[in-house]
Amino acid sequence: MEKVYGFTHYSFFTEMSDLASKHNSFDLSLGLADFDIDIRLKEFLKEAADQNTHNYEPLAGNPMLIDSVIRFNSKRKNSISLKENQVTITPCATFTLYTSLKSILNQGDEVIIIQPSYYTYGPSIVLNNGIPVYYDLDNDFTINWEKLQNCISEKTKAIIVNSPQNPTGKIWSENDWNQLYELIKDQEIYLISEEIYDTYCYDGIEHYSSFLHPELKKRTFCIFSFGKMFHSTGWKVSYLLAPEDLTAKFRCHQQYISYSANAPCQYAIAKYLDVFDPSKNQIIMQKKRDLFNELIKETPLIVDKRTEGAVFQVANFRNISKTMTDVEFAKWLTIEKKVACLPLSAFYNSRENSDYVRFSFAKKDELIIDALEHLKKNL
Repeated sequence: MEKVYGFTHYSFFTEMSDLASKHNSFDLSLGLADFDIDIRLKEFLKEAADQNTHNYEPLAGNPMLIDSVIRFNSKRKNSISLKENQVTITPCATFTLYTSLKSILNQGDEVIIIQPSYYTYGPSIVLNNGIPVYYDLDNDFTINWEKLQNCISEKTKAIIVNSPQNPTGKIWSENDWNQLYELIKDQEIYLISEEIYDTYCYDGIEHYSSFLHPELKKRTFCIFSFGKMFHSTGWKVSYLLAPEDLTAKFRCHQQYISYSANAPCQYAIAKYLDVFDPSKNQIIMQKKRDLFNELIKETPLIVDKRTEGAVFQVANFRNISKTMTDVEFAKWLTIEKKVACLPLSAFYNSRENSDYVRFSFAKKDELIIDALEHLKKNL
């Protein structure tokens, strides 16, 4: 496979989804929801089509949506108080991460990536002339703070954190943010905090944003996704929280890359956000997580710990094969056993193997049941 800047042209994510389609497999590989969006959100989009919402919105975003974002965040159990010039509406989370990095990186600056991590992080750093520095979580996917500290150098310019994390489902607590601040407080190190699964925290855990830390928020680009919140990733609307000075830097670059995000969708989301109840979505997704975990117990796959958040479950496959790499196992499961997943090594820069695969439970209950019943009979 040809590489650009050291990274492959297309991702393993695409390859596995294509394999699932080609072999007519039950597809639990990607986090794309296969169920419909709220009917009210559709109605607001139809309403947007009848309004004057077909031209560019302001660079910062639709003022109505910015106000809705401020209200929504103030209503969280861990309430976030915001000002208008701390909120920017963006085309998507990947764009927002890339442009946040562009706002702070100079040639040769280092950015720490906590692995396993989403595949766009490294390329976003390299395309902005930075150098990725990879820190691997311990075997139980917890952070060893001493090892993380050893990754920090005088060249470190930023750290990327994802909570709830894809693929492990780990959630950062207030104490975790405090620990991180202690590591970076004496250097000019920024935080890129991707919190796109913020509304999917389970078992009574409440999302705790990095933007709640009184000191971290002064150096944080905090990224959220309406696409993940509302199962409407194709709408391509996200938002960024940042302090006023970083917001100004971010918008300076955004105006030359995308300028603004999808105007009709901004209108619809602004109207919907005021009636959206995140607890209902959380309950639905937790039930799907629990359904998946109950059914997987009847297969040889082992779940060490149920995911704390996001829409993915990691499972150990070594009861089935001691010799296959996780890539080989994922392809075998997809092609031969007709259930698609992703190898955990796809979430690492250089690791070619692990003991784990990742499944998505952001699917209709029937698909989860059919897929796991099929594995029960065929593994």
